[in-house]
Amino acid sequence: MNASTLESRNVADAPLLGDHLALDLLNTEVRGQDGVIDYWATDDDVVRWLARHDLATSKAGTRAPSGLLARGRELRSAVRAAITARKAGHPVVVGALNDHLKAYLTSPRLRHDEKTGALVLSRDAHCDAAASLLGPVAEAAATLLVEGNFTLVRQCEHPDCILWFYDRTKSHKRRWCSMAVCGNRHKASRFRERTGSARQSRAVAPGK
Repeated sequence: MNASTLESRNVADAPLLGDHLALDLLNTEVRGQDGVIDYWATDDDVVRWLARHDLATSKAGTRAPSGLLARGRELRSAVRAAITARKAGHPVVVGALNDHLKAYLTSPRLRHDEKTGALVLSRDAHCDAAASLLGPVAEAAATLLVEGNFTLVRQCEHPDCILWFYDRTKSHKRRWCSMAVCGNRHKASRFRERTGSARQSRAVAPGK
């Protein structure tokens, strides 16, 4: 985390607008009025964020693995660099992300679904707790880099926003992380520009 990055203690405020796990990972950092805000400030913050994606449990009294925050930030940095390069059409450096994938050791397991009793195939992690928790996020990022349509992987068009999203709309014309937030900010800015231009035109009009 650089010196201009601030920390937020409320990870529940981190936006889930990316429509893809890897992009929501990048969106744990947002741009605020005083700089970039990092919603991951503690190991527990990372667990709570993972729990929002059904990748962990955040029961009271359950301790997060030591070092999870540092490892999570390293993964986020690697994913950001890879996705930014892929979007720009530049070569993707895969070493850092591969380190996280290599640490995520799993094996397939056949089991019965608890609700239906049907046979399902799942995977069990056989690695340290931090790698186990972050592994699905690393794998989601790798899958996006390989299989994703990067014409639909976009950053919000508002100049003050750094959030990413996967455009899954039918028209594929999504421009904003959220129409309710940045879309309305853009509309308000355009309105102020138009009304300001109109006032200026009236002020300099002949005979006025």
